[in-house]
Amino acid sequence: MIASLNGKVIYKDESSAVIECGGVGIKCFVTKKTLGALGNIGSNAFLHTCLIVKEDALDIYGFLSRGELDVFKLLTSVSGVGAKIGLAILSEIDYEKVLLLIASADAKSLTAAPGVGIKLAQRMVLELKDKVGSIATDDVLDVVSTVGNANSNTSSKEAIEALVSLGYSQSEASLAVGKLDSSLPVDDLIRGALKTLARGI
Repeated sequence: MIASLNGKVIYKDESSAVIECGGVGIKCFVTKKTLGALGNIGSNAFLHTCLIVKEDALDIYGFLSRGELDVFKLLTSVSGVGAKIGLAILSEIDYEKVLLLIASADAKSLTAAPGVGIKLAQRMVLELKDKVGSIATDDVLDVVSTVGNANSNTSSKEAIEALVSLGYSQSEASLAVGKLDSSLPVDDLIRGALKTLARGI
């Protein structure tokens, strides 16, 4: 298993980069974020990698951070989510936000990635919702915990539904409501969440 690459960037295109390691150029498929951060041709680069074995190819996927790689592996563990779709999701949505969207059951926002329809997004949420905490950073765990608290209370759930009907995403509404005292009446939760959302979460 090739776990990482450390070498010189000798080629880049829209979806991949070639890293020269010990005189050998190794092609990696990468996210848009990783591609943008690799620097110019000739610069040094370090990537965390994942080798995917197919019948007709050995493909390597490269990531700037261990967290991004872990989320890629998590996504591709879902039936119907191949490496290309996993890469497309992480090219469109920051990996920490992907964890938030899954934790808050915000399947609709996951469809922002090309190739991800609502049914596939719902399957990802269903299969991964209980797994996001195992790979999240401390900051993300705090957010996931906040979202979890919001979705475990009846009044909070009603407030979230009301905010979603006003046009906010499931994840935005869950995070805003989760920061409030869940014992408050629904109307107070909605008002408090609207104030939080107006300030920007």
